[in-house]
Amino acid sequence: MSGFAVLLGAKPKDRGSETAHVPPQVSDLHCFTETEGVVTTTMMDLPGYRIVRVLGTVYGISVRSRNAAASLGMALKSLAGGELSWFTSMLYSCRNDSVARAVDECKRRGGNAIICLRFDAGDMGGFAQTAAYGTACVVEKLGGR
Repeated sequence: MSGFAVLLGAKPKDRGSETAHVPPQVSDLHCFTETEGVVTTTMMDLPGYRIVRVLGTVYGISVRSRNAAASLGMALKSLAGGELSWFTSMLYSCRNDSVARAVDECKRRGGNAIICLRFDAGDMGGFAQTAAYGTACVVEKLGGR
């Protein structure tokens, strides 16, 4: 399912709180992760890679509604202080879906990397929304390895 093209109503496969796989050859860098074959980074470049082609900005947007019971429980818990774990979990899921949609859009355009990946989150009258956006690129590893 492609990122921005799905817009409203469509939902990528459920990824829950699953984390992205970090390939062994890049795990020592800790600067980017690989998501379904697409390298993502918040950096403006990828160490050890050359940007071959820039494919433009890709977006992934996800919106979640809060159910009334959870909202009441969160309101009560907020009085006592502490983490609102249900809300935290929902935001992680929302963010992961946003990244997945941006990755799907990158792949649809023929890219294998998203650089300058950024996130935005907000509340829209009882709905939580997140957006992931960045620059889709085609990159190749330097040195041919």
